[in-house]
Amino acid sequence: MDIVITFIIIFGVLVFFHELGHLYFAKHAGILCREFAIGFGPKVVSFMKNETVYTIRLLPLGGYVRMAGKDEEMIKLKPGVRVGLELNANNDVTKIFTNHLEKYQDLKVIEIENADLDHRLIIQGYEDNSEVIQTFSVYEKAMYVEHGQEFQIAPFNRQFVSKSLGKRTMTIFAGPLMNFILAAVLLICIGMIQGIPVNKAEVGKIALNGAAYESGLRHGDKIVSIDNKPVSTWKEVVGIVQKNPNRELSMEIVRDGKNKEVTVTPDMQKTEAGDVGKIGVYQPTEKAIISALSFGFTQTYQFSKQILVGVGQLITGKLSIDSLSGPVGIYTITDEVAKSGIMSLMNWTAILSINLGIMNLLPLPALDGGRLMFFAVEALRGKPMDQQKESVIHFIGFSLLMLLMLVVTWNDIKTFFF
Repeated sequence: MDIVITFIIIFGVLVFFHELGHLYFAKHAGILCREFAIGFGPKVVSFMKNETVYTIRLLPLGGYVRMAGKDEEMIKLKPGVRVGLELNANNDVTKIFTNHLEKYQDLKVIEIENADLDHRLIIQGYEDNSEVIQTFSVYEKAMYVEHGQEFQIAPFNRQFVSKSLGKRTMTIFAGPLMNFILAAVLLICIGMIQGIPVNKAEVGKIALNGAAYESGLRHGDKIVSIDNKPVSTWKEVVGIVQKNPNRELSMEIVRDGKNKEVTVTPDMQKTEAGDVGKIGVYQPTEKAIISALSFGFTQTYQFSKQILVGVGQLITGKLSIDSLSGPVGIYTITDEVAKSGIMSLMNWTAILSINLGIMNLLPLPALDGGRLMFFAVEALRGKPMDQQKESVIHFIGFSLLMLLMLVVTWNDIKTFFF
């Protein structure tokens, strides 16, 4: 049960920061964000703040920010439709009811003749048994009520499509960007807590009952020479130890400012490359903010490069689809990583965050990268693609991605459970 909770928390954190990137830049651009959701399916928890409904939904495998105008607007008032209007003291429309009008009192019920909720913010219509057309101004934050559910109207200047290409691009790109930032922050924290490996001929942490511990070596000892051969880097120390399994080595060390000599016999360890020596000493580390910052960004870059190489191998056919892992595979790996402690789990979370960022940037429909690709086409054409056509392409892309997810999940099940 613990690993289930851990898995949900990790995915929740990754999705939260991804969607937070979208939300922050959307709001900064003035886009109305109707919902910020973690998960899919039925609502478990929800509350509203500053025009946005924040929800946690039942299935914790994704999330979204529902922005006004990102897809075709759901609010349409057509001529001939009867609606109920709730008016404030200034006679401005604050709520528009589309059905079950008998349940509400003090509504101004009219038959729509004309409505513009995008630009002019007006509704025109006739009351029952009247031939006099009336015009009502609509409050820019008026609510649209259908089947008891309320949605805030979105004037054109609050819609995603009304914003400049740069603002739309940044709003979409911000999701993957936040995943890279999250990974860097996690890796920086690891560097600050564990310390950054340094290439010094010095003894780091020592494994109990190992050859180094039994020989009398201690954490912090500076190694001057091994068998009278001067050493100054960790790489040199490792090289000599690995080449001499089961052979006694004489080490000159400095401890507390005094020179001392110890003898240590490396244990033999079998590897794919052959037998190597091992004395049970970890590389020395240092804890410094500058080093931790450098470590965090360097590791983020290295992990990103490795993932991109893997994506390239998938495209060229060097790796098969069987090498992909879905939720089941990631869950199983998370279970194994969690057994190694919180630092390993943080490192794994950083890798998953980078992976999520890169996957979302792939130029595929339904992904952030797909939308960015359409923006690039818009920049070249000088005008956006038809919104309905783009929506169809994204729907097809989403369907294919779901099919791929099913295939990958089935491969995971066969690999890990059969």
